[in-house]
Amino acid sequence: MVGEDGLTRPTWAATDPLLRAYYDTEWGMPVRDERGVFERLSLEGFQAGLSWATILRKRENFRAAFAGFDPEAVAAFTDADRERLLKDAGIVRNRAKIDAAISNARATLALRETGGLAELVWSFRPVRTPEPVTYADVPSVSAESKALSKALKTRGFAFVGPTTMFALMEAIGIVDTHLVGSHRRGSSGVWPR
Repeated sequence: MVGEDGLTRPTWAATDPLLRAYYDTEWGMPVRDERGVFERLSLEGFQAGLSWATILRKRENFRAAFAGFDPEAVAAFTDADRERLLKDAGIVRNRAKIDAAISNARATLALRETGGLAELVWSFRPVRTPEPVTYADVPSVSAESKALSKALKTRGFAFVGPTTMFALMEAIGIVDTHLVGSHRRGSSGVWPR
């Protein structure tokens, strides 16, 4: 959709000011630190089956509830923390997703011995990024997202399916699925315009 500013954005980011700001300033920009990747991975897991708008509106609540997505703090969560989270109306209160965030924090700590979460996730950067001309050309999964999903699952991660991992790869700049010719194409600096 073309906004009042004359710029084209995907439908999901065209009308809601929060989504538009997220799309214009954050989505697709490189995130290479452990905490940042852990946060995005956690939020993508919570988003499964829901709209991104729901997650983005609750993002600050998630940050407060999950200790700023500090993997060490989340890995130390107890059953009492789990019960606290299940009662927190400010987040998505899904037991399986909450448990996944906690176990994923523990798995993140274990990855530190072999380079860390960010290094592992970025190691699945493809040789080429998609070059969509229309939104129908934007994939929702790739060979790399399938391989990343498998690699994370073998290391104890949950809610990391191939589609969720492709969304993560888009969100943190590993792939650039902005339309060719759009004002955001190549803005990450990871891929050429």
